[in-house]
Amino acid sequence: MELALLLVSMAAVVLAATAVSERLRVPAPLLLVVVGAAASYVPGVPTIHLESEVVLLGLLPPLLYAAAIQTSLVDFNANRGTILRLSILLVVVTALAVAAVVEWLVPDLGWAAAIAIGAVVAPPDAVAATAVARRIGLPRRVVTILEGESLLNDATALVVLRTATAALAGGVAVSHIGLDFLVAAGGGVLIGVGFFLLVAKLRRRISDPLMDTAISFLTPFAAFVAAEEIHASGVISVVVAGLLLGHKAPIIQTAQSRITERITWRTVAFVLENTVFLLIGLQLDWILQDVQESSLPHSRIALVCLATLLTVVVVRLVYMQATGFLRRRDPIPASWSFLIGWAGMRGVVTLAAAFVIPEDAPHREVLLLVAFTVVAGTLLVQGLTLPLMTRLLDVPAPDPAEDALARAALLQQAADAGFKRLDELDYDDQHGVVDQVRARVDQRTFAAWEQLATTDGDETPSELYARIRGEMIEAERSKVLLVRGKGKVPSEVVSQVLGMLDIEESMLDAGSDARAGVRSGSLSFAGGRTCDDLDEHPAVDTVADPACATCLRDGTRWVSLRQCLTCGHVGCCDSSVGKHATAHFHDSLHPVVESAEPDESWRWCYVHNLTG
Repeated sequence: MELALLLVSMAAVVLAATAVSERLRVPAPLLLVVVGAAASYVPGVPTIHLESEVVLLGLLPPLLYAAAIQTSLVDFNANRGTILRLSILLVVVTALAVAAVVEWLVPDLGWAAAIAIGAVVAPPDAVAATAVARRIGLPRRVVTILEGESLLNDATALVVLRTATAALAGGVAVSHIGLDFLVAAGGGVLIGVGFFLLVAKLRRRISDPLMDTAISFLTPFAAFVAAEEIHASGVISVVVAGLLLGHKAPIIQTAQSRITERITWRTVAFVLENTVFLLIGLQLDWILQDVQESSLPHSRIALVCLATLLTVVVVRLVYMQATGFLRRRDPIPASWSFLIGWAGMRGVVTLAAAFVIPEDAPHREVLLLVAFTVVAGTLLVQGLTLPLMTRLLDVPAPDPAEDALARAALLQQAADAGFKRLDELDYDDQHGVVDQVRARVDQRTFAAWEQLATTDGDETPSELYARIRGEMIEAERSKVLLVRGKGKVPSEVVSQVLGMLDIEESMLDAGSDARAGVRSGSLSFAGGRTCDDLDEHPAVDTVADPACATCLRDGTRWVSLRQCLTCGHVGCCDSSVGKHATAHFHDSLHPVVESAEPDESWRWCYVHNLTG
């Protein structure tokens, strides 16, 4: 009962602190570390020793897997050079730099123990970095690099730590260090690919979402254990399996399985991530008590802790600036490089790895405090100041309006491909089904375009549809619940109907959230493909006070306006009743229109269905 009470209390604290962090606009990991540290001194709160086995086997695999399946393999591959150098080279450089500082300040520590603590504090934490980065809106490439680095750097750090602890136990040949890393990395990749192939083969034969999710739960633990059994890197095997399974999910899983797995792992990651930071804070009390018995003066201990914290921060910043020449083919702006360097927050792996240091290691209690200081210091100092640094450097966050434009353009291309396939099908449509299919696809596509710009104060067709349909669904659900209360309809049937209503309502909610996230401002479209028509019709300044003359003549209202870049004709978009811009294209065959809405500078080619 005491254990159950402790777990329930921790879960309640995690949920409460997360809710408070939303109101305070402070990243939850930072608040939870502070709450945990304060709680460790509260009478009645039991002392919790975070065992390395619990973290490395119980918490690390699911956290890595949850992050890996949501990481874009395409983005990861585009930045693989920077990610691999950060994951390998920077970890080794940081470990050696910290070892030199610590051995200099504590000469009787020995190089093996110094390198061990260097390996412990070297790897930044994926959870801490991305939790802060996503909240403040760092550029996506910065977030991708931080995520990719944090997924792989633990493997390098653990190999270095394993070598150092072996040296503490009785020596290790220098020639074996490189071989150990190659075995760990190569074996981890092979095991990860093997589990990907196995799980992918199983998923192609499984349509039950519950069975599929159960396999997903087993995968990270099985991959980690299998790799560690052959002395390979369990971290790399989990990451490789997760990246490949996440990338191939649209092909090897059913839609229901993907939805179930996505929601399940988001929940698991939310609980574990936040609980981990609470546990970090709870270690403070007993770590400080152990330090009281150290033979080193308190002033020297404080100096070692602060010097180590300063070293890990400075080495990372210097590394990012000094290795800029290695990124000449795909350079990173100097401000982005600084933010990547400043976002090197440490987390639970650092603290867990510290407990791997043998009990008989010299000054082990001080090394544990050093690890805690680096974790807490980087989380609080860098985590709290990262938003300020972002503002001072004027680093732009991802623009929801640009995302809305890219989403609408992609949906348009997908719809066109679907309509092309529809025209190729052989069918006997005696019931007007094709018209219904076309109407539903058009409604989805139009709703995406409507998220860009509308007349101020007007409700778009998709917003009106969402409001009306939402009210209808609420009435439908009330009726189903009334029927359920009478007990005359099988409960399975009632659950199925309620589930159908929930799925439809969630689609309405998702559309409303996306519309609310699109902020006003200058909207342009960068990247993507181009065509001859777009090249021949560059953007121009649209007419002042644009209006659809046909709508005015017919007495109808428009949603958004488009201007023809050949003749200057202004017509309403396809979400409007008249669809006069498209009608003008069919009449004139003028291929390219431009948005006539204020502060928008994107074009659309009717011939090739491309956004420019």
